[in-house]
Amino acid sequence: MPRKVEEASRLFAGNGTAAGRRCHFAASRGFTLVELMVVVAIVGIMSVAIIAEMHGTLQDALLRSTSRELAGAFNLASSRAIAVNRPHRICFDRAAHRWFLERGRRGRRDFYPALDAPDCYGPLDSRISLRVLEPGVNAPDDAGVEPSGNPVRRDDFSSNREEEAVTFYPDGTADARQIVLTDGDGFGLALRVSPVTSRVQISTLPHL
Repeated sequence: MPRKVEEASRLFAGNGTAAGRRCHFAASRGFTLVELMVVVAIVGIMSVAIIAEMHGTLQDALLRSTSRELAGAFNLASSRAIAVNRPHRICFDRAAHRWFLERGRRGRRDFYPALDAPDCYGPLDSRISLRVLEPGVNAPDDAGVEPSGNPVRRDDFSSNREEEAVTFYPDGTADARQIVLTDGDGFGLALRVSPVTSRVQISTLPHL
């Protein structure tokens, strides 16, 4: 027992010397500035990678949700056209970022808003660009060649409305149209409307 007390006293006395204070300081000090800078750099790199991944995931989710919403709108227009025996069409107002359902008048070629239908309109996210293409006019054919055709006059309001719409008929057919959706990163989806069955096929486009 006396020997242990003596060793403890010697250790305690050593802590009072300069060497003892240096050892005590070295054991209790924190991170150095270099270590903190390395940690901050690692955290920054990981944050950039995570944010970029989240951005891509958000853009992809937004693109696919928009395509599903438009496919549902096309199915609604087709079923309504068959049910009430009148043409229906989905129109796109890109300036206001929205789509809406219109109903054909009996015995006439003009349309009016189908406000009696459920979900007769919906928004279009401004981060998604939309183009309505018509095979043989402004869309490439199966061979990938741009066909010739008279361009639509931009000052003709009725022609512009026809270009920005997809019409569905009471016999189950529809206008042959391809709606191209593109996000800010250049990724795109195409909604192809079959003119025979009016069904919608969604496919992925090559990255721009």
